[in-house]
Amino acid sequence: MKSFKNIYKKMYVKLSALSLLCVLCVSCNDFLTIYPTDKIVGSDFWKTKSDVEQMVDGCYLSMLDYSIQERAIIWGGYRSDELLKLSDYSDNTLDNISAVNLLPTNRYNSWSAFYKVINNCNVVLNHAPDVMAEDPEFTEGDYQVVRAQMLALRSLCYFYLVRAFRDIPYASHSTEDDTQVEILEQSTPAAVLQNCLDDLAEAGRYIMKTGAYGRTDWRNWGYMTRDAVYALMADIYLWRASMTHSSSDYQQAIAFSDSVINSKHAYYKQYQERDLTEQEEDIYHLENGMTALYTIFSSNSGNSHESILEWQYNGRNNSNTALENYYYNISESNRNSILMASPIFNSVATNANTDQSQKVFFSKNDYRFWNNVYNANNEEAQQLSIRKMIESSSSLVDVTNNYGPAKSTDRNYKEFRQNWIVYRLTDIMLMKAEALVETAVSDSDEVVLEKAFNLVQAVNKRSMKKGASDTLKYESYKSKEAMELLVMAERERELCFEGKRWFDLMRYCYRHMQGVNINQLLADNSEWPALYQPMLNMIIRKFSGEGGGDAVSYKMKSEPYLYWPIQESEVKVNTLLHQNPVFIQEKTTSKN
Repeated sequence: MKSFKNIYKKMYVKLSALSLLCVLCVSCNDFLTIYPTDKIVGSDFWKTKSDVEQMVDGCYLSMLDYSIQERAIIWGGYRSDELLKLSDYSDNTLDNISAVNLLPTNRYNSWSAFYKVINNCNVVLNHAPDVMAEDPEFTEGDYQVVRAQMLALRSLCYFYLVRAFRDIPYASHSTEDDTQVEILEQSTPAAVLQNCLDDLAEAGRYIMKTGAYGRTDWRNWGYMTRDAVYALMADIYLWRASMTHSSSDYQQAIAFSDSVINSKHAYYKQYQERDLTEQEEDIYHLENGMTALYTIFSSNSGNSHESILEWQYNGRNNSNTALENYYYNISESNRNSILMASPIFNSVATNANTDQSQKVFFSKNDYRFWNNVYNANNEEAQQLSIRKMIESSSSLVDVTNNYGPAKSTDRNYKEFRQNWIVYRLTDIMLMKAEALVETAVSDSDEVVLEKAFNLVQAVNKRSMKKGASDTLKYESYKSKEAMELLVMAERERELCFEGKRWFDLMRYCYRHMQGVNINQLLADNSEWPALYQPMLNMIIRKFSGEGGGDAVSYKMKSEPYLYWPIQESEVKVNTLLHQNPVFIQEKTTSKN
C-alpha cells in the first residue's frame, strides 16, 4: 500500500499542475446539455504518451467524486431494507425517499457526476488515436489498452445509470466545444445494455490482466482489468436476464463468473512461493472469516487478493468523505453518521430456514454478525452503527453471546482513506449461484440447485466459527424458490452496506414480474407491470415499529416506482427527455 500512496500522490500533483480537474469536467451543473470547455483539446495537449496517461488517470480520479460515492450508497443501499437515516439527523430529502416521495427536485436524482466521467472517457477515446502520430512511444498496443479501459469504465457508469433510472441518454462521442449544446434523447435498457456488452467484449480483448502491473501495484485493483471487465459483464447479463427471463443471458452470467473465478485462482497460485496445502487447493482461496473484516475492508490493508475492483483513496488528496459522512461521522464535531444499519441486523433469526421475514443472520457463530455493525446482539436497538469499512484497527470480535463492541470515534477525521469495493470474489460467486438457480428447470433439477448451494455454502462457511453445528444444510433448501431466497439472504449477509442490496431486490422483483418490455421506454406505456409483493415485504421489515412500511406498500405499485425520477432541472433544459411517468412535482409522490 505504501507504493500506491506515493504513486497516487505523484499522480494527483501532476493532475493538479495541469489543472486537469478543470480540463476534464464539463462546465455545466447538469449533463444533458453538455457545455464543455475548449481547453480540453488545446493545441499544446494530446502530443505525448504521457498526456494520454494523465487523462486516463484523470478519468479514474473523477470516479472518486463525492457525488458518485454518495450515490453508490443511496442508490444501491438506502432504498433497500438494510439502511435507515439516523433518527436524530434532520434531512427531509432522506425522509422523503423512505416515504417513497421521490421528488424530481431531489438532489440524489442528479446523474451529472456519472455523465462527466462518461464524457471524460469519450474525450480520451476521441483524441488518443491522434497521439500515435505525434509520439512514437505511444504504440498501437498502448492505444488499445487505453481504449479498452475507457470503454470499460464508461460501461460501468452506464450500468449504474440504467439501474437507477432505466431509460437514459447514451453518448459514445465526446462534447468539447463551448459553442455547442448536446441534446440527447433517452435510449431503452435493451439498447444501452447491449452497447455496454459489445464494448466490454471488445475491451476484454486488449485490457490488462490482474497482476500485469506487478504483484503489489495498486492498478491491479484500481484500474479496470480483465477480471473487472468480466465481473461487469456477468453483472449486466444477470441484470438483463432478470428483466427478460432469458435463459441464455443467465448462462452468459455463469460463464463470465467462471472466467473471473478461474482467473483469481490462477493469480493466487502464481504468486504463492510454496506448494499449496490441500485446503488451499480449493478454487476460491477466501480469507479467514474471523479476520476478513480487517484484511478485506481495513484502510490499513486494502486490495486483498479477493478484491477485483476498488476505487483507491489515500486519505489526503482524495479522502472518501462520502463514505465517512454516511457511515461514520457527519463532521469532525458531530461523530454520528448520517445512515445506520436497520433493526434486521440486531439479532439472529430463529433458524437457518428463515424466509427473510425478520432477520439477516441465523447464527451467532457467524463472524459477520458481530463484525459488520457495532453493538451487535442488542435487541432493543432500533438502529446500529455500521462497523464494516469503518473500523480501522485490527481488533476483531470473536464469536460471543454478549453485545458486540461500541462504536469508537478515535479515527482521524481528516484522513479517511477507505477504498470502495466495486467487485470482489464472493460477489461473483453469489452472482453465479443466483444465475444457476434461475437455470434450474424445476425443483427436481437437483444437480443445478446443488451447484448453487455449494457456492453459497463456500461463502457462508468461511465466516462461521470452526466446528459450528448450525451451518447451512442442502436438505433445507431443495426447492428452487428456497434456493433463490437463500442466495439473496447470503448476498445480504456477505455484501451488506456495499451498495448492492437495492439492485439485488430489483432483480428479485423482476424475475417474478410479467410483461416487462426492455425495448420500450416507460413513457411509451400507460400501464406497467405490477411489482412483486414479497420484494416489497423485504423492504418493509426495516421499518419495524415505525409504521413507515405503509408508504412502501401503498405507493410502490408498478415498475416505474423502482426507479428515480429525472432531476427537474434536466427535464427543463432538455425537451427530449421523458420524465419517469409516475412522478410529478408535488409535496408527495403522485401517479399520472
